[in-house]
Amino acid sequence: MFWNKDIETIGRKALEDLQLKKLSKALKDAASTPFYNKVFKDNKVNVDRITSLDHLKDLPLTSKADLRLSYPDGMVAVPRREIVRMHASSGTTGKSTVIFYTAKDIAEWADLIARSMVATGTTPDDVFQNMMGYGLFTGGLGLHYGAERLGCMVIPSSSGNSLKQIQLMQDFKTSVIHITPSYALHLAEVVAGQGVRPPDLGVKKAYLGAEPYSEETRNKLEEQWGLDAYNSYGLSEMNGPGVAFECEKKSGMHLWEDFYLFEIIDPDTCERLPDGEEGELVITHINREAMPIIRYRTRDLTRVIPEPCPCGRTHRRIERIKGRTDDMLIVGGVNVFPSQIESVLMKVPEVGNNYQIVLDRHENLDRLHVRVELYSKMFSGDMKELNRLKERLSEELRALITVNPRIELLEPGSLPPSTGKAVRVIDNRKI
Repeated sequence: MFWNKDIETIGRKALEDLQLKKLSKALKDAASTPFYNKVFKDNKVNVDRITSLDHLKDLPLTSKADLRLSYPDGMVAVPRREIVRMHASSGTTGKSTVIFYTAKDIAEWADLIARSMVATGTTPDDVFQNMMGYGLFTGGLGLHYGAERLGCMVIPSSSGNSLKQIQLMQDFKTSVIHITPSYALHLAEVVAGQGVRPPDLGVKKAYLGAEPYSEETRNKLEEQWGLDAYNSYGLSEMNGPGVAFECEKKSGMHLWEDFYLFEIIDPDTCERLPDGEEGELVITHINREAMPIIRYRTRDLTRVIPEPCPCGRTHRRIERIKGRTDDMLIVGGVNVFPSQIESVLMKVPEVGNNYQIVLDRHENLDRLHVRVELYSKMFSGDMKELNRLKERLSEELRALITVNPRIELLEPGSLPPSTGKAVRVIDNRKI
């Protein structure tokens, strides 16, 4: 199924010609803003000399710090009267990063989401329950408008209030949900606690996003709910959700190249890496009127999948996001990603749906503490069995991350449940 077959299966040469045309306009628009006008002058960039896509690598990179520096509207390329919406990050580590949209930007974003949903097999006959937060966060409204554009009946339930979510699913025959993976794991437990098997609710698809998670977590959710779970990728700086989406083949996320130019760079040297090598994803938005952003460092780690997708779409794919360069934990000099720990935990049947990684320092040495809830139906309560499970988890984690973790097994419900983005890592270390 295609939403716009011509653009989704466009030949590479035609796509690159379209990209260059859009890039030229985006650069001119960016140069009209106070921020990029100064950046281009400081770096002696003449946008009229950008005559090939390969020239993109010669342009300066943009960071989240730059967006905060340009706050509130130093990157805006249109008059204020043409702006119809703004979104913003939470700003937990400093000033919020604010993104602006014209009416055309909103309409085209919705169209892109509709394209993404159709790629997974969703149709106007589906009932779409949106369990992501609304408001300044882009996740809720992004999928909401896209699902309406597709023609689905949309239930804007937002996050939390699990019993109400279940009632809505039962009463209105929800067939597609948008949810964080951590909340999906928690909600499955709540459903079971109501005496209902999650598969009996009849949900066919789940769109997962907003936080990193492992393939093992996807597999666990699909088994618990009896549905197909699809990876999606987005970030507020690039509109929000819909930057990349899996198709029905579930073999990597198509990054929509008529909207975005993307590169993979070495996060330390900033040099471009060839297709297939893992590095930091850098994206240039070439389709937004209000606020073009050039070569944005996402801090997300992934790689390009070079092979063509069996679905017939020509837009290249990226692998699931492994983690972030700034989410990477350095434990005793070893680089560790939370997703690596999760991949081990979610493969073990005795492990429940909730866990927490705690970092401490004792006598100037780092300590990694993994707190894991047990899955009650898989555990009999025998101490020998508990010790064997702790040893097994410790050995499997040590083999993967080369750090010796301390494992703490907890009763189900011991850790705070997640209804939004999960807080998986607590770093108590003091330098």
